[in-house]
Amino acid sequence: MSIGFTEIFLIIVVILLLFGSKRIPELAKAMGRAAYEFKNAKETLKKEAQELTDNAQKAAENEAKTEEVSTK
Repeated sequence: MSIGFTEIFLIIVVILLLFGSKRIPELAKAMGRAAYEFKNAKETLKKEAQELTDNAQKAAENEAKTEEVSTK
């Protein structure tokens, strides 16, 4: 099920009626800013998760080396 031209046109008309033509650029700008902030937050979380994973792996490797040395 796809959205056709008529449905898109109807949605645009309803948005114009609800918000008016002066507020639509403001809304679009706010939505763009929100999307940008969301993308940045997502990238930051990915980097932090990767750093935590890397640190956990390094800690496990160090623990294994320490255990190996202590058993000798």
